[in-house]
Amino acid sequence: MSHRPSSGLAAVSTALLAMSRHLEVRDVLKTIVASARELLDAEYAALGVPDDHGGFAQFVVDGVSDEQWRAIGPLPRQHGILASMLHKAEPERLADVRKDPRFEGWPSAHPDMSDFLGLPIQDGEETIGALFLANKRCPKPGGSPRTESGGGCGFTEADEELLSILAQHAAIALTNARLYERSRELTIAEERSRLAHELHDAVSQKLFSLRLTAQAAAALVDRDPARAKGELQQVAALAAEAADELRAAVVELRPAALDEDGLVHTLRTQIQVLDRAHTARVTFDSAGVRALPAAQEEAMLRVAQEALHNALRHAQPERVAVSLFRHGPGALLTVTDDGKGFDPRTVRRAGRHLGLVSMRDRAGGVGGTLTVTSEPGRGTTIEMEVPGG
Repeated sequence: MSHRPSSGLAAVSTALLAMSRHLEVRDVLKTIVASARELLDAEYAALGVPDDHGGFAQFVVDGVSDEQWRAIGPLPRQHGILASMLHKAEPERLADVRKDPRFEGWPSAHPDMSDFLGLPIQDGEETIGALFLANKRCPKPGGSPRTESGGGCGFTEADEELLSILAQHAAIALTNARLYERSRELTIAEERSRLAHELHDAVSQKLFSLRLTAQAAAALVDRDPARAKGELQQVAALAAEAADELRAAVVELRPAALDEDGLVHTLRTQIQVLDRAHTARVTFDSAGVRALPAAQEEAMLRVAQEALHNALRHAQPERVAVSLFRHGPGALLTVTDDGKGFDPRTVRRAGRHLGLVSMRDRAGGVGGTLTVTSEPGRGTTIEMEVPGG
């Protein structure tokens, strides 16, 4: 930081404020990485959160394009210098990472890196992540920084001290974000459990009364048609009340994240989870989508979830791509997989709908349309279009 002392304190303050502003774990990780890279003038930055199986539950990079990241391939494993930082919980500052005996190489599409600075992120005695930077951008006499990979001034002891401060605050921000997400999950689970009990009690009582009244009407049809007619009117009233109970429950069960974060953010978050949980690559792309009526957002989320479930559980795909784009005043949702596909006509004849009927019902219920395109060996594409508000 010696080459820009006047801006150092302000930059640290800005980075710490940015970290404390987010509550979602993924957002916190991205902010930490971007802040570290900018603060220390590095070409690349990354942060890995280890899992219990020798890999990383989450791995966030900055300075690498999405295209480069896709070309690099699967998430890295805990090996070499990354493993050393995680297991020994010690910082690593290297003039050239490629010359370190622990270096094990990287994929062909991986950018070349030389000078390296890495620190573990610790919560007490537990190492919850590894934060590292590569390729220090050094000022040249002409005033432009070095941007090409390879030699340079390298990271300094002052850089290490600064990154250590950032790592300590990153641990707090990350721990708080995890607690927030866990708290929200528990709140949602408790609320859904409560609603499930209420729904069961209320609707069960209505259906029981409905059954008894229908039986009474059937017994009176021949000997007292007038009374039978009255009982059937009561059946209709009870059925309407049961339908109202169900509709109220559906409204209350609308995902909390959708209410708080909107459709785009909710879909992106869920797809990131699925991408980490499955061997298939699951991606999300979106642009220009305006806020839609609540019923339409709910329907689109449910259709996306159903389509993703079908693809990941039944289609054996390598890739599943979800996109959500503005379409006139409304939106167009597309879920495409490169899995084994199916013949929609055969599925209908066999009485197996793979959720297609419910998806079409959801689309039609909000004035939208659903299109399913699939054939054996050629994957499946599901499109849902809604008109907007």
